[in-house]
Amino acid sequence: MTDAIQIFVDADACPVKDEIYRVAYRHEVAVIVVSNSHFRVPAHPLVSRIVVSDAFDAADDYIAERAAARTVVITSDILLADRCVKADASVLAANGRPFTADSIGAAVATRAIMADLRAGMGTENIGGPPPFTKADRSKFLSALDDILVRLKRQV
Repeated sequence: MTDAIQIFVDADACPVKDEIYRVAYRHEVAVIVVSNSHFRVPAHPLVSRIVVSDAFDAADDYIAERAAARTVVITSDILLADRCVKADASVLAANGRPFTADSIGAAVATRAIMADLRAGMGTENIGGPPPFTKADRSKFLSALDDILVRLKRQV
């Protein structure tokens, strides 16, 4: 296990990849972009791409198996966030909301309730997440920067 800080990105539906790269370059932190399909990533020594199989949860499994105290995981997948928080990783949603040991239980419970509601009422009556905004992007940038500064101080 490396002592270097790493950022793992659950990339298939991540709207803040460019922001992650910018912050990572500034802090000189490696970014591992994990997805089920090929897409372009910057040609930069700090950025690597891992394409996993299209098996269910393959990207989640790859990330969760590598999550540790000096990793940052970017995901909006609550179940992946739960696995990574339990591995002591710093976990951040694309809207800048951190998943922590104190908050993940409520997030998992809310996810389960929403799944039950969708199953019972049909998806036409249940809205999805709110639209992604400039404020979300700004909050994300600030939160990621704060996490990296905190991890660097823990050396």
